[in-house]
Parts: sequence; C-alpha cells; structure tokens
Amino acid sequence: MAHVSSPGRRPLIKVAEAKREGSPARAGRFLRLPDVIATTGLSRPTIYRLIAKRDFPEQHQLTRRSVGWWESDIENWLRNRTHADAHPS
Repeated sequence: MAHVSSPGRRPLIKVAEAKREGSPARAGRFLRLPDVIATTGLSRPTIYRLIAKRDFPEQHQLTRRSVGWWESDIENWLRNRTHADAHPS
C-alpha cells in the first residue's frame, strides 16, 4: 500500500498503521475507559462523578455504543492536578 506524502517530507502514517505500530495519529488518540482508569488510577464511578461535577474531561461519543477521551485532555488534567497538589492555595 502506497503512502501519500509531499516532496521532502516523511510519508504520512495511516491511522490503522499508527494503531498497529502503537503511535498516535497526528490528531492524537482517544483513550477508552480501561485506559483512562489505568492512566489515572481512578475507578469508573469516580471518573463519572468527577465528570458530573465538571472536574474531569468530558468523554466524546465515538460510536453509538462507545465513548473515549482525548489522551491530551487526560494528560493535561493529570498535569494540572499534580500541579495543584504540589502548590495548594
């Protein structure tokens, strides 16, 4: 399968290939709930409780029956949370 690329640039990685290679697509990637739980250490009920309080990134509808979170949103939330814990008001 040929890659589409511009002269002088690296070939673009197709999304399926990026997934197979374990690297995110250019726009980032979505994390599913088990990944969010593993990344944050929070339980499912805690995640949804924080979403209801608007203290956690909202999920995005991926299909009719699945949701995901942007990996960058979760990383930013963790970074801000760590910063807040290190510098209490």
